Amino acid sequence: MNKTKAYQDLGTINPLASLVERTNNFLYGFWYNKHITQKQYEKLKVNKEEAELAHLYFLQKAHKPGTPLRPIMSGLKSPTIEISRWLDSLLRPLFDRIAINTTVKNGLQLIQQVERWSTTYLTPATLFVTMDVTDLYTMIPQEGGVTAIKKLMEASGLKQIDGVKKEIILALTRFVITNNYFYLDGSYYKQIRAYRYGFLLNPDDENGLGVNGSGVYSTTTTTAFYH
Repeated sequence: MNKTKAYQDLGTINPLASLVERTNNFLYGFWYNKHITQKQYEKLKVNKEEAELAHLYFLQKAHKPGTPLRPIMSGLKSPTIEISRWLDSLLRPLFDRIAINTTVKNGLQLIQQVERWSTTYLTPATLFVTMDVTDLYTMIPQEGGVTAIKKLMEASGLKQIDGVKKEIILALTRFVITNNYFYLDGSYYKQIRAYRYGFLLNPDDENGLGVNGSGVYSTTTTTAFYH
């Protein structure tokens, strides 16, 4: 946490009530101005009696030297979780369609793609290079994530998805990305850099949505160079 500077320590000030109120007010404004339907508003608004801040826990990376820890933010009852899920349902099919030829979801798919690729491109001079991106999910700029979604839609020529305008999708994305809070060991924290692992087009593998400031690409862990 100290290394990446991705989290702001809020001390003992619990931001939950404020986040619930801001989230519901934000959604109400979209409903009032007819940017989302009544049904969508009812689905996305927060029940303050059930809402909880996310909790941070850690999983060991047993396959890496020194057994580092991977931080996992569990936010199943987070005030923004329904917005996040809804946005993912809108954008995931679009992303999958665009990235179908460049995304590797697991090791089996990697082997299958390499086998197909090898029939044409694999030569004795081919060099396979594996890379490990350190702190990937805390290195992606928050606004860069919004920009990536914008470029994703622009690349598809879409101004809306399922009746929801691009501007509304981007505003909701920005709200979710910039309002990640969690509790750990007696203190509350706000994520001020990047966004939580597992959020929006960011699956539990190394092939999620990447941002380079100028476009959208699929991050992969294996690259082949040939000459």
